[in-house]
Amino acid sequence: MEKRPNPMRWIMILGAIALIGVLAYSSMQQTHHKFEVCMSFNGATHCATATGANSSQAVRSAQEIDCQLLANGRDENMACLDRTPSSVREVK
Repeated sequence: MEKRPNPMRWIMILGAIALIGVLAYSSMQQTHHKFEVCMSFNGATHCATATGANSSQAVRSAQEIDCQLLANGRDENMACLDRTPSSVREVK
């Protein structure tokens, strides 16, 4: 008597492959744009590079990095984030 392959096993394998593909695709979409942003605050300047799904997310992420390093405390961090970056450059 011949043993038949279990169709549920194949469905699980195909589902796992599809899940890995979706995760890889979404991860690549998150890092589609890359920007270097420089912030000046309290007489100091810092430049950070960040990636994002779109340009505004990438710029905001780099701005947050800069402000965390330039500001002392939450209030200063919020004031820093309200400022316009001193420079924004797309990194290829």
